[in-house]
Amino acid sequence: MAISSAAASASSKLTYPYTSPSSPKTSSLTFYPKSTSKLTKPTTISQLSSSFLNPSTILHLTPSTSTTTSHRRAFTVRAARGKFERKKPHVNIGTIGHVDHGKTTLTAALTMALASMGGSAPKKYDEIDAAPEERARGITINTATVEYETENRHYAHVDCPGHADYVKNMITGAAQMDGAILVVSGADGPMPQTKEHILLAKQVGVPNMVVFLNKQDQVDDEELLQLVELEVRELLSSYEFPGDDVPITSGSALLALEALMANPSIKRGDNEWVDKIYELMDSVDSYIPIPQRQVDLPFLLAIEDVFSITGRGTVATGRVERGTVKVGETVDIVGLKDTRSTIVTGVEMFQKILDDAMAGDNVGLLLRGIQKADIQRGMVLAKPGTITPHTKFSAIVYVLKKEEGGRHSPFFAGYRPQFYMRTTDVTGRVASIMNDKDEESKMVMPGDRVKMVVELIMPVACEQGMRFAIREGGKTVGAGVIQSIIE
Repeated sequence: MAISSAAASASSKLTYPYTSPSSPKTSSLTFYPKSTSKLTKPTTISQLSSSFLNPSTILHLTPSTSTTTSHRRAFTVRAARGKFERKKPHVNIGTIGHVDHGKTTLTAALTMALASMGGSAPKKYDEIDAAPEERARGITINTATVEYETENRHYAHVDCPGHADYVKNMITGAAQMDGAILVVSGADGPMPQTKEHILLAKQVGVPNMVVFLNKQDQVDDEELLQLVELEVRELLSSYEFPGDDVPITSGSALLALEALMANPSIKRGDNEWVDKIYELMDSVDSYIPIPQRQVDLPFLLAIEDVFSITGRGTVATGRVERGTVKVGETVDIVGLKDTRSTIVTGVEMFQKILDDAMAGDNVGLLLRGIQKADIQRGMVLAKPGTITPHTKFSAIVYVLKKEEGGRHSPFFAGYRPQFYMRTTDVTGRVASIMNDKDEESKMVMPGDRVKMVVELIMPVACEQGMRFAIREGGKTVGAGVIQSIIE
């Protein structure tokens, strides 16, 4: 069951308590915390451990052979992937916008205001600003995640200190957002990074956005504020967001925060600036829809390992990425070779038999009539007809800087690195490169964010919105998200 270190670094690898004849008996669960693109839940939850579960259940991910910990860790991995039942629906949001327009101040004001209602733990500005580093697909990203609750929902809120961190976070999906709060200074109006963040949100598929016009106290003329609001709406419309419908709240995050610091028990209606914060959360509650749970989507499991059990057949192991699968259901085996169908004749997790497996479970599926040679790591098992293999797609890619462990030199069209997609790595060719304005460009510098068309040498099961890493010579040189499938 050994896998190459490169592959291990590209996908969070879980091995299972099956042992193939060739492998020594190892621990039942090994976890490489290099993340996959589905980082959303583990990230937010491991950083917000207090409200979800005992932190010790998250942090003790060291391999161990004792059965008790393997059970506990089995629970942990699943809980951290969104199987934890809560009283309120969970939504991931984040603040985006130009540097110094007040994103972190607003985040602090939100936690303080909702803490006064008993809905969060208050966080001071400097606690959020000193964001911990997080690694997504071998890329270091500073993200601070705080949590709070409104009457109807539980939120995990991501705030990044640096502009580059936003770009990397959104492309790697380290903290995928179900919606965003765009912060624009009422005194300055939209600035270059405001535009870049809106474009990026559009490109990577952030579905909804609400706007907070900050620094209202610095604007003497009400008409100026209305002009900025108009400008923001036009800007959103130009990037295909519904600019006319997006809720816009104006206020002052700093004055709200100062009022809350002076008197943490301020209630709604006591202070006009704090009320603006509540107003903003009302618009988030009503305008940003609750995301579809992974369980409701069609079944998909990326195969991580395959072995035969004498007298029973072939078992494919992996983590259920979405949906559910029951014994007796037909699944397609997609990618690398011709697509074929089979029937699931058994579902096991940690040597226990299950009736069905659901999103987040790490399972072994027994497949009827399939030889070990027929399937391999990197293929996916999916509900018939829901995913197809492709070799050519266009993607938005962030190329790492030298300081981030990326390339030292630029690359050109025709570049042939490895593309890591779910559990597989395939050589691909960069067929063409475009900038933000869709003009063809010849060269990509480390630190650039570009659009590119990629041609893979083998068909891989992929779909719009899927994330991948680009590696070369054992190191990650970029991360991307598929924008559209070409063939």
